[in-house]
Amino acid sequence: GLTIHGYLTVPPGVDSENLPLVLHPHGGPWLRDSWGFNPEVQFLANRGVAVLQVNFRGSTGYGKAFWKASFGQWGLAMQDDLTDAVRWAVDQGIADPTRVAIYGGSYGGYATLAGITKEPELFACAVSYVGVSNIFTWLEAFPPYWEALRARIYEMVGDPDRDAERLEATSPIFHVDRIRCPLLVAQGANDPRVRKGESDRIVAALRDRGVDVEYLVKENEGHGFSNEENRFDFYAEMEAFLA
Repeated sequence: GLTIHGYLTVPPGVDSENLPLVLHPHGGPWLRDSWGFNPEVQFLANRGVAVLQVNFRGSTGYGKAFWKASFGQWGLAMQDDLTDAVRWAVDQGIADPTRVAIYGGSYGGYATLAGITKEPELFACAVSYVGVSNIFTWLEAFPPYWEALRARIYEMVGDPDRDAERLEATSPIFHVDRIRCPLLVAQGANDPRVRKGESDRIVAALRDRGVDVEYLVKENEGHGFSNEENRFDFYAEMEAFLA
């Protein structure tokens, strides 16, 4: 019952038909994608890939009701908004249904992992960049300066005691048996927001199952890569992985 807005970027000089597509959910999640130059999106479009950015429920700038519609909906309706956007692109003939990838960072990394567990047939491959794999351990690892936000986050995401059943159902680490596609994981070793263990656990669980996982860890990075050389490494690896 909600209208979901987003941005579709297509490679220049080609028909917008049957293209490889990267679904690129934003972080936050209580932020939004906006119109303007985005170097990641342009990088992918330059390589012949269409990019779909979706302001799923909870994205800011669409009013309080739209924001509150995300409460308790990690991995549920918020994820369905992303799935619906991919199906729209396929139905429009824009995206090749056999060549759809998902890539995001932070909450977008969570949405990546949730996507390949909830809709394993939808994605050909995935890239999780500093993504949450276990909502319980993410909540436990809040740094001291986040403590004042804990009650608010419990209301918006879930309480690990009161909502334990739902949080387990929507934490990708508990559903790795559903993941079938190749995965690239990138992580900063000193990340205070999404601890390295979030990526370690999902990588180990998938490798134990024989799923193809590439794991890029940078020891001198936190929540996202700031060092230019590390960014070069990440984007070069992602380009090769998506190809």
